[in-house]
Amino acid sequence: MSRNLKEILQPGAHVVVVGLGRSGVSAVRFLLKLGVKISVSEGGCQESLAGDLVRWLAEKSVFVETGGHTAELLTSADCILVSPGVPLGIAPLAAARQKGIPVIGELALVKDFLEAPVVAVTGTNGKSTVTTLIGDLLRGSGRKAFVGGNIGIPLAEYLAGPQDCEVVVLEVSSFQLDSAGEFRPRVGVLLNITPDHLDRYASYGEYVDSKMSLFKNQQPGDVAIVNGDDPVIAEWLSKKENRQSPWPLRAEIRLYGSCGMAGMMACLRGTKVMISMANETGRINEEYELADTPLSQAPNSENAMAAILAVRAMGCSPEAIRKSLDGFTPLPHRLTLVARLDDVFYYDDSKATNVGAVYSALDGMRQPVVLIAGGRDKGGGYGMLLPLVKEKVRAMVLIGEAKEAMAKAFSSSTRIVFAEEMDEAVGLARAMAEKGDAVLLSPACASFDMFRSYSHRGEMFTQAVSRLGEC
Repeated sequence: MSRNLKEILQPGAHVVVVGLGRSGVSAVRFLLKLGVKISVSEGGCQESLAGDLVRWLAEKSVFVETGGHTAELLTSADCILVSPGVPLGIAPLAAARQKGIPVIGELALVKDFLEAPVVAVTGTNGKSTVTTLIGDLLRGSGRKAFVGGNIGIPLAEYLAGPQDCEVVVLEVSSFQLDSAGEFRPRVGVLLNITPDHLDRYASYGEYVDSKMSLFKNQQPGDVAIVNGDDPVIAEWLSKKENRQSPWPLRAEIRLYGSCGMAGMMACLRGTKVMISMANETGRINEEYELADTPLSQAPNSENAMAAILAVRAMGCSPEAIRKSLDGFTPLPHRLTLVARLDDVFYYDDSKATNVGAVYSALDGMRQPVVLIAGGRDKGGGYGMLLPLVKEKVRAMVLIGEAKEAMAKAFSSSTRIVFAEEMDEAVGLARAMAEKGDAVLLSPACASFDMFRSYSHRGEMFTQAVSRLGEC
C-alpha cells in the first residue's frame, strides 16, 4: 500500500506541476489550498502563457520554468503532479521516479482527498455523452452531482472547492488512468476500445491495458459496467476468468449489449432499453423507451444503456430515469443534424477523431453517405472501416494531412475526391450527394493540422453548410 498523499502533501512540501493547461492551473489552485511550495514546469514558451496567468502565478509565489521540463527541477520535488497531455516516459519524469519521487495525476488524489463516491466513464468513443447523460439522470433523480474530469471542469478544481455534491461523475481518459495511482470508482463504465492514441502508446495492447485499468482498484461491492459486444473487452475479460492477468477483477460485472446474448443485464429491443437484474426477492425487469428522445439512434442508444445501468447502480429510480431521458440534449459535434437542404441531411460528427467513432457513426446511418474525412493521422490504420465504406459511403471528400493515406486505403471501395479547405469540401459533397443522402463530417483524425480543435472544425463545417443554404 502506498503512502497516504495527505502525508506527502503537507505544508512546506515541494510539489512540481508538469503542464500548465486547464488541468495544470486547477492543480495549482488545489495545491495552494494545501499550503505546499509549488513549482510549475511548462513545455511551451513563456510567450504562449496568458499575461493574467503569469501575474497570478507570480502573486502566489509559484516558480515557473518554460520551454521544456528539466530533470533539475523535477528531481527536487517531494511529489510531481503531471497533466494528462504530458507523456509519462519523458526523461525528467523517469529520473524523478528513479529517485523514488511519486509521479501522479489528478485521479490519484481521489483516494485521500475526495469525499463523495465516484462514477467514472472511459472508452475510446462516447464517454463525453455518457458522462453528461449520467449527470443529467442523477440530477433528475434529485441527486446533487459534479460532472467533469476530462470534460468540462477538471477534478482538481472541484477538490479545491467546498465539495458539496453527493456524487462525482468523471470522464476519464487513458492518459489520466496511466497516472491514477489507487483511484477507485464506486461505479466504473467502459464503453468500447478501438485503436486510438497509437502515436503515444507503444502498442495497441498497452492502450487496451490502460483502459481496463479503470477497474484495477475496485473492491467487492463496486460495479464494473462494460460493453459485452466489444470484442476487445470480451477477450480481456476471458483472460481475467482464466487468471492470465496481473491483477484480479473484484467488482461485480454488469454487461450491456445485444438482445438475446447470455449474461447481458441490459440490451436493446427496437427503441427500448430492456434491463433484467436480480434483487433480494427475485428478478427485476424494466423497460426504457428511447423512441421520442435524442438517444433513439445508434450509437446513442448504446450510450443510453450504459448510463441507465450506472445510475441504477447508484440507486436512482426507473421513474426518475425515464423522465430525465426525455429531456436530454446531446453534446455538439457528435452526430448533430445541422441542416436539411434539398432533401440532403448534413451531420456534424467532428468529435469522431478515430476510426472507431466513424465506424459507430456509419453503422447508425440509414441512408447513403457522402463522407468528409481526414486531418492529422493518429495511427492504427483504417482497415476496420472498409466494410461499412463499401456498404454505405457513396463518395468520400478527403482533407488534411492524412488524405493521401486515406485515399490509398479506400480507393477501391468508393469514389474519392480531395479538398483543400472546408468550404470546398462541403461544396464537393453537395455536388455528389443525391436526394435522401447524408453528408457526414466524421473525420477519423485529429483536427490540429487545419483547425484549432475538433469543435472549431465542426463550427467551420456548420458555417460552410449555412452558406450553402444562402446560395
